[in-house]
Amino acid sequence: MSEPARRGWRWAGLALLCLISYLALSPAPPKSLDTGWDKANHLLAFAALAFCGFWSLQTPKQRLLGLPLGLLAYGGAIELIQFFVPGRSCEWADLGADSIGIALGLLLAGLAWRWLRRSS
Repeated sequence: MSEPARRGWRWAGLALLCLISYLALSPAPPKSLDTGWDKANHLLAFAALAFCGFWSLQTPKQRLLGLPLGLLAYGGAIELIQFFVPGRSCEWADLGADSIGIALGLLLAGLAWRWLRRSS
């Protein structure tokens, strides 16, 4: 992938990171962006972050080691901070949903990458 395309994925990932941080740390996030099930919110958010992250990074080590560890640390930090946010709670089960989302995002990105390589 070209560097300009990779840069575009980085910007998309950064925008998602900002949106997810706002939603996760706001005492009353907008209901219009809520699936109705907290764990699904976490899974979808982290799947999207992992998908964008996959395309923004260059090496397999960055994609398959650094990205998941960084996203897990981010998810853990969110849970710790939520303990101090009125109306929010720290639930470690959310980190489990984050982990599943990360795995799903990487799986989908990997399948797309493989398909694109075969078709070119």
